[in-house]
Amino acid sequence: MQTSAASIVRKLWHYCSILRDDGLSYPDYVEQLTYLLFLKMADEQGDGLIAPEFSWRSFAGRDAVSLHAHYSKVLTALGRCEGTLGVIFRNARNKVKDPAKLRLLIVDLIGQTAWTDLSTDVKGDAYEGLLEKNAQDTKSGAGQYFTPRSLIDAIVECVRPQPGEVICDPACGTGGFLLGAHEYIIEHNPKLTSRQRCHLSMKAIRGVELVEEVARLATMNLLLHNIGTTASEAEMPVICEDSLNRPSQFKADVVLTNPPFGVKGSVTFTQGKRKVRGDLTVVREDFMLETSNKQLNFVQHVMSMVKPAGRAAIVVPDNVLFESGAAAAIRRRLLDSWEFHTVLRLPTGLFYAHGVKANVIFFDAPAKPLPARRRQIWVYDLRHGPRFSVKTNPLRRGDLDDFVACYESRLNSNRADAPGSHARWRAFSIADILREKDCNLDISWSDAQPKLPRENGNRLDEIAALIADDLREALTKVLELTRGQPTVK
Repeated sequence: MQTSAASIVRKLWHYCSILRDDGLSYPDYVEQLTYLLFLKMADEQGDGLIAPEFSWRSFAGRDAVSLHAHYSKVLTALGRCEGTLGVIFRNARNKVKDPAKLRLLIVDLIGQTAWTDLSTDVKGDAYEGLLEKNAQDTKSGAGQYFTPRSLIDAIVECVRPQPGEVICDPACGTGGFLLGAHEYIIEHNPKLTSRQRCHLSMKAIRGVELVEEVARLATMNLLLHNIGTTASEAEMPVICEDSLNRPSQFKADVVLTNPPFGVKGSVTFTQGKRKVRGDLTVVREDFMLETSNKQLNFVQHVMSMVKPAGRAAIVVPDNVLFESGAAAAIRRRLLDSWEFHTVLRLPTGLFYAHGVKANVIFFDAPAKPLPARRRQIWVYDLRHGPRFSVKTNPLRRGDLDDFVACYESRLNSNRADAPGSHARWRAFSIADILREKDCNLDISWSDAQPKLPRENGNRLDEIAALIADDLREALTKVLELTRGQPTVK
């Protein structure tokens, strides 16, 4: 009987509880599992990627103390490698202090399962379940790399990646968008040719991640879903680098991403028309304007890497929709020269970072000049209605069914003004928005009357609400910390 993903996650997490006594945090534990899983799978596949003296079999017959010392040497040696091994093991080190507990992890947990014999669904879903549990550990901050799978699936269904296309996430985190696209292609194309399957496994999925520890988790996540291979040095699905530091090495048909939400970066990106001001200025001649705003630079980066007729969906915070200056210039370019057609306004409570007000913007790169006819941008408002929380009331895929239906009705209609609007779904004239100075897209409405974008100075009510949310969160944490503590008199 096939082992279930849920049972494997329970078993893996049980051992985490044991290792926490050794001072190992959740992220440290998942990282050590990643090293050991890779070594075990490479051994099972027998591809000869890892030298025998550093392979899984080199652990055999050692007592706990010897095994502990040897494991540290293995990580150091493999960390010097390039390619896939480099992504997985670079700067790796043994964080399990107790030799007996390390031996327990190697012999009793990882060593008792033939991982390559498990179905892709089971081993892949098990690892994803582990990453989700890791994201729930708010102290580690791992949640910032985790986008709810329900949101990913809805976005992917709207963008519809196809066999033969290249799908990229330039801020891939642990690989959620890339997996969602991969699974969509397989599910909707049951008769893929061998050539298409090879392309999907080896060339179609491309991710870039800045943080080493997260890049290795993404690489392992993809490998467990049969994306890439332990034996491949040239075709790595994930590259560990800063996406913004240089133009993309390839063009993509589909770009899906939830980039970091920090507004002010330490580096300014410029076209090179100005004098470079030291090491904190990066010249990107493919960018349209100079700014240090991270979200805006990621939007520019995506615009630079989408093929003609390609599609993009980016999760962005509210300020991208209403700020003046660089943000307004980018909005104007998207509305005027690109097929910027949809905005999904997300409620708070979807992400592990508290109080985030985010949106998903959808746009296509035109293959030819846009038609002169009156175009529209569609806005779906999910902010008014049920309240969501990552712990008590997480967003489910069914909560986005109506949005996906509205999005698809827009795609399936030849009428310029279709589909008909309803309480959450409204169309706005792009020509009217372009006539405004800042092309403000901070659009909301009541059931009775659409509410046009507001100027920046009228956002004090929203700022006050965000402050109130932060204060409530802080009070909750204080109460949790003090609960059960003796009262000081």
